[in-house]
Amino acid sequence: MAPEHGASSNAEASGQGDALVVVIGAGPAGLTAALELVRRGRAVTVLEASDQIGGISRTEVRDGWRFDIGGHRFFTKVPEVEKFWHEVLPDEDFLQRPRMSRISYQGKLYDYPLKAGNALKNLGIIEAVRCVLSYVWVRIHPPKDQTNFEGWVAARFGWRLYRIFFKTYTEKLWGIPGDQIQADWAAQRIKNLSLFSAIKNAIFQPKGQTEITTLIDAFQYPKYGPGMMWEKCRDLVVEGGGQVIMKSPVVALHRDGDRVTAVTVLQSGPDGVEQEKLIACSDVISSMPLQHLVQAMDPKAPHEVIEAAQGLGYRDFLTVALVVPEEDGFPDNWIYIHTPGVKVGRIQNYGSWSPYLVKDGLTCLGLEYFVNEGDGTWTSTDEDLVALAKKELAQLGLVKTERMQAGYVVRVPKAYPIYDEGYDKKVDTIRHWIADETVNVQATGRNGMHRYNNQDHSMVTAMYAVDNICGIARDLWTVNVEEEYHEEKRSGPNETGGAATAGTGRSAPILPRKSS
Repeated sequence: MAPEHGASSNAEASGQGDALVVVIGAGPAGLTAALELVRRGRAVTVLEASDQIGGISRTEVRDGWRFDIGGHRFFTKVPEVEKFWHEVLPDEDFLQRPRMSRISYQGKLYDYPLKAGNALKNLGIIEAVRCVLSYVWVRIHPPKDQTNFEGWVAARFGWRLYRIFFKTYTEKLWGIPGDQIQADWAAQRIKNLSLFSAIKNAIFQPKGQTEITTLIDAFQYPKYGPGMMWEKCRDLVVEGGGQVIMKSPVVALHRDGDRVTAVTVLQSGPDGVEQEKLIACSDVISSMPLQHLVQAMDPKAPHEVIEAAQGLGYRDFLTVALVVPEEDGFPDNWIYIHTPGVKVGRIQNYGSWSPYLVKDGLTCLGLEYFVNEGDGTWTSTDEDLVALAKKELAQLGLVKTERMQAGYVVRVPKAYPIYDEGYDKKVDTIRHWIADETVNVQATGRNGMHRYNNQDHSMVTAMYAVDNICGIARDLWTVNVEEEYHEEKRSGPNETGGAATAGTGRSAPILPRKSS
């Protein structure tokens, strides 16, 4: 890995404010923007609050083990993103990986996508018949309310298959019952997939499937994990004359009229004491949480904008990585845990992502827990979390306790924006105020826009932001609108007869508004 780049040489940039672009955040959006800017000859300083490159797309390293937080497939329908990836890393640094995942339910592993023989063997003929009859039932007596996730999926698969293959994992992910999640997510996440199409794919198992997002069968992957991409991107920014300054959280954006003219960052001095530094700027590209962006404005935003920002929430995430002998791993990239009674939602096998992430004769399994910062799981000690993970891994019948070795815990705050009821109105309030009152500030990325962006979506918003600075008008908010992530691009009218809506991705689940 390249050494960390400090702030000593030009942190204040006092004489460059008229031309300096400040990029907040060194994740995929921030570093994409920074590299695009230096390629166009623009002065840029990236300010990252943490000590790590890549945001949630980073690669964690512990005792020589490498962990991909959440699992990042490098697969995109956007040519500009594909080109960017291969300009940053040479082709030999990418592995072509088969996509393999299964569902763990009640002690059995179901191939995903479904395969007829495997599903029949696991379900048994009696349960398989019950699932088909359940599907026939909902075709005759569809759920009355299909505006929620539960009703929408049950109407297309039947109640029994909904409970086996959809309910538990989704409720673990978002922390609420399926009938409280609106159907928008299901309509995008599994568009084009129904019991009929699942049976067709189970029988024919077509190769190279990209029409349905859950059925792609191969992807690219940097051999040392996704952080490899963003560490090299950081190096290219610095080689191009830009700066990437770590451990420098932005605490204020100073407004003068309808522009932000400077930002204040906190940095540790030689004596370890934090001190504020002012950096003048001509433009700001932000991937910090949208809530924090608003709260950092000086003078303050209007009350209704601050209130909207305070109403945005986040879902947090932690991984417990357990070292096991290679033969005790599994060939899957990950296994979805649909078995009730355990907290773990998904289990990665890092050795199946890349042999460069693990050590000879051993592999590492990452048990993923979807949590809220401050809850009982989040605040547990690392020792207790490792013990919990070992217990659940054995309970699922995947690895015997005595075969498990070292354990590591990685916590990720604000991993996923929460899309509660009314969140879109709050985001609209904020983004319209930013557009009108801070015309040289652009929000990008997943947390920066409070949108369900994938890595490539975040990169596209960053590319659009750079185009705007360079005089090419782009609307960042058309990225990740309506089109399914892996759906074929549409060029004609949409289903309602209107003009096709631009987009590169999937919509977010909408959760119920929190009670006050």
